[in-house]
Amino acid sequence: MKYFLLTIAFVLSGMASASAQTARTFILQNSADGQSTLTCYLPMNPTGRALIACPGGGYSHLAMEHEGTDWAGFFTMRGIAYFVLKYRMPNGDRTLPMTDAYHAMQTVRDSAEVWGINPYDVGIMGSSAGGHLAATVSTHAPFAVRPNFTILFYPVISMDDRVTHRGSVDNFLGKDKAQENIVKDFSCDRAVRRHLTPPAIILTSGDDRTVNPLTNGLSYYTAMRRAGNSCALHVYPTGGHGWGFRSTFAYHDEMADELTAWLRQLPAPQKDAVRVACIGNSITDGSGIDMAETFGYPAQLQKLLGKGYQVRNFGVGARTMLNKGDHPYMQEMAWRDALAFNPDVAIIKLGTNDSKPENWQFGAEFEQDMQQMIDSLKALSSRPRIFLCTPIPAYRVQWGINDSTIVNAIIPIIYNTAKRNACEVIDLHSLFRNDDDRQIQRDAIHPTEQGAGQMARLVSEAVRSERKVLKPEKQRKNKKTKR
Repeated sequence: MKYFLLTIAFVLSGMASASAQTARTFILQNSADGQSTLTCYLPMNPTGRALIACPGGGYSHLAMEHEGTDWAGFFTMRGIAYFVLKYRMPNGDRTLPMTDAYHAMQTVRDSAEVWGINPYDVGIMGSSAGGHLAATVSTHAPFAVRPNFTILFYPVISMDDRVTHRGSVDNFLGKDKAQENIVKDFSCDRAVRRHLTPPAIILTSGDDRTVNPLTNGLSYYTAMRRAGNSCALHVYPTGGHGWGFRSTFAYHDEMADELTAWLRQLPAPQKDAVRVACIGNSITDGSGIDMAETFGYPAQLQKLLGKGYQVRNFGVGARTMLNKGDHPYMQEMAWRDALAFNPDVAIIKLGTNDSKPENWQFGAEFEQDMQQMIDSLKALSSRPRIFLCTPIPAYRVQWGINDSTIVNAIIPIIYNTAKRNACEVIDLHSLFRNDDDRQIQRDAIHPTEQGAGQMARLVSEAVRSERKVLKPEKQRKNKKTKR
């Protein structure tokens, strides 16, 4: 009896402590019809981090307590502002819950200053069907309302009703579940985008017979790992489905500790950090470098520049500056995201793929297309400092990429455009060295992890330097590079 009373006292003490860490609780209307609401828990000692929770329920109802409000103390005790989203049921109209989630993200970011939140450190959490909604926001939302990180509990990921929770599919897609392209689009493992889909942690049970983890949570992890995006996966031996924050879950304490550890190591940029957008093709993207999100040149640039900067990788493989090229960069989501990022510094490295004969037949338009990109960046409210990078050397003709075209045609245009627009040039073609044969991959085009580090150092030096605008009379002097 004494032990029972001590246990009750301990639990009550913990609840009181959690409540004491919440400075303010209130509910906001989140849709015009009032059916969607946002329950807000602001912490006593905010870290600037915020999280929006989407409870599950098969898109037919919401488990608001154990997958929503019961988590409040856990997060506010860690200084995280916590918001529980009551979203509208789709009944076949998927735009309803998606709109509610987008609006919740916008509300939190718009209120960041008032609520002590870092707008670049706002995450989303979802359980079961709520996990599908959270993953959908993470993969489909415009940049302005896309979360910075994602927490998924035993999530529905696939919309293929042969391998997932049928009720969620029926309710979310309705009659569109017969449309193969729509099923594919909203199967979130197939919507993961390299660099653009935020870091995630997935927590699930191996014996979940309601939402098969193999074709859902594990599929999302696999897609994230294949893309090189940061993702953690924890599979508990037992527990079934729907445990949420219930203490009856056998691995509750381990789960709480592992989630805490993941949140602790999750990088959070400073609110006033200098925003650096790395725009480019596969060399910026990090093609051929495993875990490019960690070891590519933009990631290494982040490490060199430090916490006072926020570096984002907007590289996309095979892309061209030329709008008539085979894969124009300015038609990509990454370009739209780069503009929405409103960078303070823009690093443009395009031109390698433009040298292919099938692309360079439109070379007369290279300068005007580059001008279009520069004009779009100049129009941003941040008025970014713009660096134009010359391509690194192509050490042999590969896939039509030709160093002669780069040197004799593309680089002169880059310099002329830089002079006309008072942009700065980083002459990677002259400065990049491969003297030890360890800087370039076997394809003779893409840098290795070591080569990416060399690029990062060169770009870092330029970004940290005083502004130097190229004078018209200054001539570029090429250094000999090893071929």
